[in-house]
Amino acid sequence: MGGGTIFLVLLIAVGAAAGGWFAVPKGDNQVTIRTSLLLALSCCWLMWAIAYLAQLHPLIKPIRSNLRSLDDSF
Repeated sequence: MGGGTIFLVLLIAVGAAAGGWFAVPKGDNQVTIRTSLLLALSCCWLMWAIAYLAQLHPLIKPIRSNLRSLDDSF
């Protein structure tokens, strides 16, 4: 899986946001519900994208410290 997954999930999140935008019933709290829905979806996607990219391209290469050197003998 590459970086294209980020954009695929983004399209799914935008589709869910657009569906939620039109599915919200009219009333006094319509703006509040829409705002909270869009904010929740964008925050969830952003958190997922940061965690996914941090694992896909780590900043620091892990170093194992418990390895024996080649000149160690039994």
